[in-house]
Amino acid sequence: MIGWPQEESIPIIAILTSPDKYKRFQGNRRNFRDIVKTGKDLGIPVYVVTTRDLKLSGSKVLGYTFIPEKKLWEEQWFPLPNVIYNRIPQRKNEEKPAVLRKIEACLAHPDIHLFNPFFFNKWELFAWLKKSPSTKSFVPATKKLTGYKTLSGMIRNYPNLYLKPVSGKAGKGIMRLKYVENESNPLQLTIQSPHKVMVVKSSSLSVIWRRISNEIGLTNYIVQEGIELVSHNGRQFDLRVLVQKNGKGQWLVTGIGARQAGYRRITTHVPQGGSVEDPEELLALVFGREITPGMMNRVKSGALLIARQIERGAGHMLGEMSLDLGVDMDGKIWFFEANAKPMKFDEPHIRKKSLERIFQYSQYLIKQSNNS
Repeated sequence: MIGWPQEESIPIIAILTSPDKYKRFQGNRRNFRDIVKTGKDLGIPVYVVTTRDLKLSGSKVLGYTFIPEKKLWEEQWFPLPNVIYNRIPQRKNEEKPAVLRKIEACLAHPDIHLFNPFFFNKWELFAWLKKSPSTKSFVPATKKLTGYKTLSGMIRNYPNLYLKPVSGKAGKGIMRLKYVENESNPLQLTIQSPHKVMVVKSSSLSVIWRRISNEIGLTNYIVQEGIELVSHNGRQFDLRVLVQKNGKGQWLVTGIGARQAGYRRITTHVPQGGSVEDPEELLALVFGREITPGMMNRVKSGALLIARQIERGAGHMLGEMSLDLGVDMDGKIWFFEANAKPMKFDEPHIRKKSLERIFQYSQYLIKQSNNS
């Protein structure tokens, strides 16, 4: 076992992930490597552990650390962590009964702080935000897609709709339904996959509904008012905001990135053809340089309001999340999605700060328990 000196105020952090039959553990290894390296630079012990190997009954656990000289992950014995950073990469793994029991045991453990215990559910997110006067104005009109009747009512009220899986990821499974006036087939359903975009046109909502039913199968969906976002060169863009807690346990904006939709694409997600852009540059091209700083400040303050309300709704301790926010042509800010397991931000300045904040917040958690 590694002989780490353990001061009371220094956390021992375990990155929690799922086991893998072939590769030993799942998840974004480059991300894990960056976290382990940042821990070394800061003098804070950190290692990767799987839900299978995390045994709370002993004083040590079997985990993995990256050895740069060998360029490989090495299995070693480590002290039991007192902070757990949940990076289980897939919902289906997190929802296994044995894994849920393990997470619950960590949450109940008197000497362990686990933050971001679960993935978010889109429907719950919108419900939480609608409960507060300070956040409900950010939410587009949203309903559970329970059947033809729901779709019919929504398309009558909103000529542009988005259909989204409740537990979706990276834009997968999202469809758009538009009512285009003065066309012989005014109902236009856009279905996208990473490599192609398909448009189904009809004058009959029943025909469109049959196609939607085939696409969604047994997956739970929401249907949402489509917001006409600002665009540049005919491609819409939205903002990805990373919010994290700092060394005082307060929510702060770590960074803002822009994601611009690919040609003919209905979402801005990079796996669906989107591109990474500079938010201030794009907003300045649309609204002008004078207005942009104020708009960026409104995005930041809105993101912090939303993060606090999501944490209240979740009823669990959260340390970070990424938010998908959009701006319409009137400059109004809209909320579309929050991710409890933020993907790596490609922007180097955001990336560096995001890694440091994980450790700052972990130190805060340990100080809190020492003071209580």
